[in-house]
Amino acid sequence: MSAFVIDAFEFGRSNGHRDGVTPVASMSRLGKDCADQSGEVVWAVDGAVTAEGYPALVLSVSGTVQLMCQRCLTPFAYDMNSSTMLVLGKDDEEADQIEDILDDESIDVIVGSRSTDVRELVEDEALLALPQVPKHEVCPDSKLLDELKAVKPSPFASLKDIKTE
Repeated sequence: MSAFVIDAFEFGRSNGHRDGVTPVASMSRLGKDCADQSGEVVWAVDGAVTAEGYPALVLSVSGTVQLMCQRCLTPFAYDMNSSTMLVLGKDDEEADQIEDILDDESIDVIVGSRSTDVRELVEDEALLALPQVPKHEVCPDSKLLDELKAVKPSPFASLKDIKTE
């Protein structure tokens, strides 16, 4: 993904818009969490101003990536679709104040920058869109799981028979 650096404050105030498609292979952190490097992330970033007058970025990501099922250990396609509003503060102190004023768990307040790399924000949002424990709704080949779940007689069951004699 080529560098895309913006002045986040000006982008928000001017209602800027950019979008693109980035291959998973060019996102090193996301690639590490995926089963392979196939797939791509469709993204958009829009500038906005909150009702309170704070500059913000609305960031959305979607796409299909390959994850490793933690139940059956086979890869599967995961459709991610996520959107978030990032309200911008000039420093940590202002970000904390804004967070208290907004008092909205669905809005993230971050420290903005005059040289914000949008590719990092896109990759961060894509990583946050992934499940903590990726797994199929229903695993396609559950033979191994069935074997693990099979009821095996207790090794102490034979001792029970000896005791009654």
